Amino acid sequence: MPVLAALIAIVAGMLNTVQAGANATLNKALGEPILTALVVSAANAVVYLAAVPFVGLGWPGGGRLAQVPWWAWLGGAMGGAYVLAMIVLAGRLGAAVFTGLTVTAGLVTSVLLDHYGWVGFAQHPAGLWRILGCGLMVGGVALISLF
Repeated sequence: MPVLAALIAIVAGMLNTVQAGANATLNKALGEPILTALVVSAANAVVYLAAVPFVGLGWPGGGRLAQVPWWAWLGGAMGGAYVLAMIVLAGRLGAAVFTGLTVTAGLVTSVLLDHYGWVGFAQHPAGLWRILGCGLMVGGVALISLF
């Protein structure tokens, strides 16, 4: 794994946790979860547009659009559902529990997706160590939730 990619992933994970607190605080101040989600989405758009000079922006042709699997179009909706859950629940659950639950659920789901090669991922068998790692994550979240 390239070191730079790993460092960027670590920073993204840290930002994701801080984002939960920022979004929950914004929701508390505004008192409107949907308005909060729209503000968050607008801020996302600003970041995406600011990244254009670095990563570019192009429009695929119709033939390429027709090749996209139906489920791939749902990623944005899934992201929106996650952000809305973050806005509503992170403040109630706390950073550790909310992040622990979402990261653990994501890890268990990713091991399943890797094992079966679903939704475009390469197949990686869910061997004993991966399953044990998932179990340890569940145990860790249980400990964080209880104490």
